Amino acid sequence: MTALADIYTRLPDSIDDLPSPPSAEAVEQADYRARHWSSSIPGPLRPGSPEHKRAMADMFRETFNPYRPSVIDWPKLEPDALKRVTSLPIWDIAVQTEGKARLRMAAYARMIDDPDIKDAISRNAWEENRHKEVLTRLVEAYGIEMAPEPPYIEPTDVEWAYLVTGFSECVDSFFAFGMFRVAQTSGFFPAELIETFEPVMQEECRHILLFANWLAWYRAVMPAWKRPWFEMKVLAVWGFLIYERLGLVRSVDADGEEHAQDNNFTVTGTKDMTSQDITLADFMQLCLTENARRFSGYDPRLLRPRLAPNIARTILFVLRLLGRKPHELKAGAAVAA
Repeated sequence: MTALADIYTRLPDSIDDLPSPPSAEAVEQADYRARHWSSSIPGPLRPGSPEHKRAMADMFRETFNPYRPSVIDWPKLEPDALKRVTSLPIWDIAVQTEGKARLRMAAYARMIDDPDIKDAISRNAWEENRHKEVLTRLVEAYGIEMAPEPPYIEPTDVEWAYLVTGFSECVDSFFAFGMFRVAQTSGFFPAELIETFEPVMQEECRHILLFANWLAWYRAVMPAWKRPWFEMKVLAVWGFLIYERLGLVRSVDADGEEHAQDNNFTVTGTKDMTSQDITLADFMQLCLTENARRFSGYDPRLLRPRLAPNIARTILFVLRLLGRKPHELKAGAAVAA
């Protein structure tokens, strides 16, 4: 049986022949292709159809960016910027989440027979591994104290683990899009780090686009007798994710010092990144705007994740009934002290 590490460390197509270092033009072209894609398949892409499956796999393969965020020259940060970056309570969870994601996706890819789906999810596992390597190098470059990483254990219920990762990314990415925009416009992150992590954010957009279309395809081709059990499993996954996000995750480092890591930082941490008075309505609107912007370059016939945007729209509707409308946020606001 193929080792999981072989799946998430080796792409189906080798990138060994790519120029190193790449030209600026090659990096720019690859970045554009990663954000803009349309299928040449005519007509609607009905979930469960061969056309939909092929378009989904083609999208993920053809939008792959071999250069970014692989090519990184970590900038030297000014003391205040370094303090802001290293003080965020997210790094342990971020590194461990990517470590679990690469393993879970590789495990699911290994059990798939369909060549198109297997190729797409194997690539997804490879990109999750690249994200973990980027975060690990950032932690090393800026001397961020970390708790020891737990062992990454192959999941017993592979489908459950893949669903947990997929649904979690759909929700977390939606709010992360808004938070990243706040960090960019406020100056909380230096421009060099924004440039480094921008392609990571766009890759997360591609990941959840793939998951949403895989889920629709999987449901459509599933035998009817399996469907009730699968939907019960989906509900259980959501119950688990809600429970997981009810509080802080705490870990202890080698010196016995406790590290509090906020599982909900993409929602709760926004006020720490700007001096603007960002209300809940402001943040929900910003997340919706950024979510639409990041998906805008991809073929509109592919399905988009809907739950998190619908939750945001519901919250905005209720807040508007209470007279709390979102404000127009200004770019370039000062960083919160």
